[in-house]
Amino acid sequence: MNFNNNFMAKLLPGLLLLLAITACNKKVESIHPSIEKITYSVYASGIIKSNNQYQVYAKATGIVTAIFVKDGDLVKKGQVILKLSDAAQKLSYENAKLLANFSSTNENKEKLIQAQTELEVAKLKMDNEASLYEKQKKLWAQEIGSKNELDQRELSYKNAVSTFNAAKLRSNDLQKQINFQSEQTQRTANISSSSMNDFVVKSEINGKLYSLSKEKGEMVNSQSPIAIIGDANQFYVELQADEYDISKLKIGQKVFLTLDSYKGEVFEAVVSRLYPIMNEKSKSFKVEAVFTKKPDHLYPNLTTEANIVIEVKENVLTIPRNYLIDNEYVLLDNKEKRKVVTGLKDYEKVEIISGITAKDALFKP
Repeated sequence: MNFNNNFMAKLLPGLLLLLAITACNKKVESIHPSIEKITYSVYASGIIKSNNQYQVYAKATGIVTAIFVKDGDLVKKGQVILKLSDAAQKLSYENAKLLANFSSTNENKEKLIQAQTELEVAKLKMDNEASLYEKQKKLWAQEIGSKNELDQRELSYKNAVSTFNAAKLRSNDLQKQINFQSEQTQRTANISSSSMNDFVVKSEINGKLYSLSKEKGEMVNSQSPIAIIGDANQFYVELQADEYDISKLKIGQKVFLTLDSYKGEVFEAVVSRLYPIMNEKSKSFKVEAVFTKKPDHLYPNLTTEANIVIEVKENVLTIPRNYLIDNEYVLLDNKEKRKVVTGLKDYEKVEIISGITAKDALFKP
């Protein structure tokens, strides 16, 4: 115990002297501003999407009875993806078709013939009464017969006209009613027939089935997506840009992208679309970009981080950002704190417009 204490007591002064000498000999590093290119960009995050990518919804509610594709399959426009149970809809269609047939003009031909016959009989009777009434008027003009006989003939004629008009009205009404019912029931049958297609889910594009979330026997409704389909080869980038930066963005600006699935690589795109409405929850705007340099293999919903290039300057005076004090000062080699005017900034450098030159040595604060 005493040996250890004595040893440390002798060693400690030597260590302190060595540290003091090292500290005195250590030089504070300094740098000089450099002339180089600087790029100003804004950050955005997002995902990869397939061209024409969309979520598939069923138009009807039912149980999946058959599935004709699997994840990763190429599909054609109009190709059936799956079918739903439609027994109830088939019965509804059959009933509608029966009613349409029952209400058709052909099925009601006898009623129309009967109404037309009644109309013809009423007309014959009206014409006959008209003839008798004219004869009675001529006789009365020759003072033959009585006034009462003339009045009776006139009354009979008027009754015949009324009977004819009533028969004509019934015939016309019957024809209109049959035509209306026939057209209405036929439309109902057509609607019911069209609804049969709602139980067959088809692809709307030529592309790839990226995801199918239902299995045979599961219930499907019109509120939840059942699949994702998109282009098999063409992809774009959907980004979310902060509302603070949206005024700086324009179509055609270059975008540099990194993906977690391709670490260490940088890919390029250009802004192709700016959506003019802000997402109130995230306080961001949706921006789309198309690849100009892309990976060999892409998949929907891959995450990406992007820098959208706003401005590029060549041959400007720059210093590292961590040498800037309070965004407007630098520390010279003589310990002078000098004010500078800055320009563009990126994640590593800042442009110096005035205040120092490339000959000035700077110390890191």
